[in-house]
Parts: sequence; C-alpha cells; structure tokens
Amino acid sequence: MLRWICNAIVVMAICMACTVRGGAAPPNVVFIAVDDMNNWVGHLGATPHAITPNIDRLAARGVSFTNAHTAGVYCAPSRASIFTGQYASTTGCYETQIYFANHPDLRPLQVSFHEAGYETFGAGKLFHHPAGYLDLRGWTEFFVRNPEQRRTGWPLDSWAADTPMPDPLPHSVYNRGKKWTPAAFLDWGAVPNDQEAALADTRRADWVASKLAEPRDKPFFLAVGFYAPHYPNYCPQKYFDLYKTDEIQLPPYKDDDRDDLPDDIRKKMTNRAKIHERLEELGAVKDAIHGYLACMSYADAMVGRVLDALDRSPYRDNTIVVLWSDHGYHHGEKGQWGKHTLWERTSHVPFVWAGPKIARGARPDASVSLIDIYPTLVDLCALPKPGQKLEVQSIASILRDPATAKDRSVYLPYMEPGAYAVINRDWRYIRYADGGEELYNVRDDPNEWYNLAVKGGHEAIIAELRKSAPTTFAEPGPILNKKKNLVIEGETFHWKTNP
Repeated sequence: MLRWICNAIVVMAICMACTVRGGAAPPNVVFIAVDDMNNWVGHLGATPHAITPNIDRLAARGVSFTNAHTAGVYCAPSRASIFTGQYASTTGCYETQIYFANHPDLRPLQVSFHEAGYETFGAGKLFHHPAGYLDLRGWTEFFVRNPEQRRTGWPLDSWAADTPMPDPLPHSVYNRGKKWTPAAFLDWGAVPNDQEAALADTRRADWVASKLAEPRDKPFFLAVGFYAPHYPNYCPQKYFDLYKTDEIQLPPYKDDDRDDLPDDIRKKMTNRAKIHERLEELGAVKDAIHGYLACMSYADAMVGRVLDALDRSPYRDNTIVVLWSDHGYHHGEKGQWGKHTLWERTSHVPFVWAGPKIARGARPDASVSLIDIYPTLVDLCALPKPGQKLEVQSIASILRDPATAKDRSVYLPYMEPGAYAVINRDWRYIRYADGGEELYNVRDDPNEWYNLAVKGGHEAIIAELRKSAPTTFAEPGPILNKKKNLVIEGETFHWKTNP
C-alpha cells in the first residue's frame, strides 16, 4: 500500500511539473463590466476625480490603457460588439437591435469559452438590460436576483420593489414634483448604509464571491456586469460622504462649444443641452455630479469585493481579470448630459487587464478599442475561433510587453449607417451620415473645442483617418417589440423575427 501511495505521489508530482513547465493549465477569467463609467477613475487622473481605490489597485498589478475607447455609443451596440467581435456596421446593431435575434449565427464570447471546456458563469448587466436582451447561450449558470426576472424575460435592471431606494422618490431637485419610474433619468440620492447588502449590484458581487469560493476541476469564465454608475444614481450614504459638493471640480466647459459643429448635429445637441441648462438654473450641476461620483465609488467597492474574493481563492495566480466600461458619460461638456455622441466623453473608458503573463503597473497610451477583447481572450486562453470574422486585433502581445504598443486609429460607429468617428492619440475625426464633419487635434485640444474641419487645410489628414472606417455599412436590423416579438417560455424566451 505504501509503495502504491509513493508511486501515486510521484505520478502526481510529474503531472504537476509538466503542467507548470508546459503552461498547460488554461487561465481562468474574471470579466467585470461597469456601466456608463467615464475616465474619471482615480489612477487616470482626470477632472473631476473619482475615489476608486480598487480599480486603481487592479491597474497597479496589471495594464491600464489610458487611451481606450468604446465600440458603440449606446448600451446594446457596445456590448454586442464586445461579445461578438463585430461592429454595428456589420451586424446592423446600431441602437437597440438584438444581435442574436437578427444574427443567430454569431457566436458570443461565452460560447467560445464553453466550447473550450470552461465553466461559464454570469451575473448582472453584461448585455443591454431590458427583458429579452440577455444572450442565454453558453452559460453554465447565470444569476438573477429573484425568480420574477426569469419569468419576465431576464431583465437585468437594478431598481425594483426588492431593492432599497432613497425616500422620497424622486429624490433630486432636478426631478422635484415628478412621478418616479424605474427608468428615472438624472435622479440621485443616498440609501441607508445598513441596506447596502440588499442592493442589486451588491448581491451580484456577493454571488461572484461565492463562486470564487467553490472548488473547481475546470477552468472558468466568470463575468459580472455592475449597473452603477448608470442612472439613477442611488447608492449608500457612505459613498456620498466621500465627497463634498462644494469642493467638486467641474469638467471644463466652453460657452460657444457647439458653434462650429455641422448644422444638423448642432441643432440636435442644442436641443439636448436643455438638461444641462436646467441644472444650471437650479444650481444643481455639482449636486448631480456628486451623485455620479458617489456611484462610481460604490461600483468601485463592488469591484473590490470581487478582487478580495479572488485574492482569497486558490485561483488568484492563474486568473486573468478584465475590467471595462461600455461607454463614458457627459456631464455638461458641449452642453450634453449622457452618452450617445462621438466625442471623447462618450468614447473614453477605463480598460484594465491583470493576471498571468500580463505586465504589472503599465499604462500604455496607444489607442485601443473594447472590441479588441474577444480576439485577445482567444489568444490568451487558446479558445476556438468563432465562425464569424473578428473584425479587430488581439492586444495580447501588448499585455505581455506594453513597450511594444503602437498607436493605431480605432473606429467607433454611431447610431446610423455611414456615421462614425476615427480616433487615435493625435486626432479625432467625426463624419455624420449627411456628410457633416468634425476634426480635432486632441494633442493640442483635448477638450475638442476647435473643429478644424470647418477651417480647411486638413484634407490629407481626414483622408488618412477615413481609411480606418468601413466603406460599406449594414442596414439597421429590425428593432423588435417586446409585446409583439418576445415569447417567454417558463424561464427562457425567444424572439419572433418574422412578421
């Protein structure tokens, strides 16, 4: 018996040694999405400055791209691009289209992990959050906070009867006297600290922590999407207490910032500027930013819960962590409040990688896009390549050696065919479907205050930048109607796409 045990120990030791030498053990992946978080995170040094110690410590042990941009200006297309590796100009998902209903052949990221032998776990807002938008394919388990969500098409919003909210509702001065709805825009307020555990994002973070505490004999892809700091900006009082309203630094504004825009977009954005103008009338601009900053810090705390659970687990040394935000957010720049633009405030997002074979403490400023995620994970985790063409490039070599990063022009589709931005370290070129153009030298003009396209003399630069945009654009896919097209079958659903 002793001899058998000794032989078994030798065999196990040889197997372990071979695994270490050959790098045969595939890495796990913890995939963290935050919603509407712009580049105000602490380590990126922007103004205003959010208190985000957990995202900052992740950046300290990995690679944080300081010039990272989203792949869509709206929730659905941004997330569809990340999970399929294809732009809206190919899929037709420009606004609220559902890629897997309109293109069922597209294989999402979690399916590639599943086919590679990974266990796949998901929670929260990874896809767009309304009912019917969650791609259910390829998940070993997907967490929702109550059974009702499964019975109603898996909506992944955060505010309902089972979550604590401020009292009264709506809470902010901007919404005073209005009726509150679950989609309340631009409301902010604190909930009691002792109710933090009942918040939807806290439950998601705790569920992820519980999965990291479980023993596994397979590699795993563990993805979580936090709703914060998406509006309404409700979070525990302690995160509001991190900031003093009168000490908040406003982002830089320019009164005539829209004067040199093309006519059509200037008219649209002037109409949208009424939100910011109303906040100024109320003297509430800093109050509204305070709510956003508080929710950035709350989201950061949830990231911290996940990182702490990973550090306590046996998976710490063999797990890649990827953190991204689906797009940024305007707070009065160019008079805007929200996203849905082709400017810096919408496109610039936190993008952090850490883990085995990834450099530590690096902050390359080469331009990258969130759509790079899929091919990079294919490389790092030896995933099977999906059937669809991945329209972007892997950044795995940059993660290993950030000194090799070279700047490139990245493409950002807008909400209609033929409209887009092309962005690099020096320039941002914007073209609208009606032919209107903007060009900014972002080295000299980081606030994008001076549209050089109206001055002439930059035709060669514009021509070069346009080479990075498609020459053909898919027509928008059908926008499906929840009442007419969504078929709920017990705890699953499907979309009827035929008339």
